[in-house]
Amino acid sequence: MKVISHSLSEDFTELQILPLADLHLGDIHSDGKKILEWIDYIKANPNCYFILNGDVCDCATRNSIGDVYSSDLQPMAQLEQAVKLFGDIAHKCLAVLPGNHEARIYKSDGLDLTQIIATQLGIGDRYSPASAYLFVRFGKGNKKLHERQICYTIFCVHGSGGGRMEGGKINRLMQLASIADADCYIHSHTHLPAIVKNSYFRVSMQNSSVQKVDKLFINTSSSIEWGGYGEVQCYKPNSIETPLIILDGTKHNARAIL
Repeated sequence: MKVISHSLSEDFTELQILPLADLHLGDIHSDGKKILEWIDYIKANPNCYFILNGDVCDCATRNSIGDVYSSDLQPMAQLEQAVKLFGDIAHKCLAVLPGNHEARIYKSDGLDLTQIIATQLGIGDRYSPASAYLFVRFGKGNKKLHERQICYTIFCVHGSGGGRMEGGKINRLMQLASIADADCYIHSHTHLPAIVKNSYFRVSMQNSSVQKVDKLFINTSSSIEWGGYGEVQCYKPNSIETPLIILDGTKHNARAIL
């Protein structure tokens, strides 16, 4: 787990975070228009940042699941496309993580495609090879907090497993709370856009107290339209709408919308 800290503008009364994952650049079924729509939204909104949460590239290989012969782009071209797409907004990326698709290249050839993308984007310090724990500070609190910036904690990982049914996928998401205490959890991989809120008693040993807090759980979607391997295996088509996280900069409150 890599810890990454960000201190953003005090002028933000609200921070938006768009977690992007499972773009599968190179797959002929990847919706390029939707990806550009997300990128344009980030560009148009100064208070919107993003996370790359794995499987940015499809990375089909001769020995992997998927069809290497029908790919729009080979892995090197996928890398170049990723750098081109996110080059103008790289400074707004909070973290970069690999997924199981990029792991195909690492397993076969020992090359970490995600780390190369992050380095070429100039944000190698925001790359984590597995999971990331973010401290994100911005805005101003109330007078009782002496106008300090609000701090949110986010645990993100590309994830794995989950099965075909929605219940299993949500269970996989909720299990992240057993790994780390955070305000927000981000899981990908299962291509099911979902927003869940749950409560938890957070312990303060310093103050000998417990406080009931809400935790926000986010499962991201995919840009993949139905077809190809998913059609052959009879997977359900997935929505390509993905949750947008909204953090309050005046009081501690995290929510998300689709």
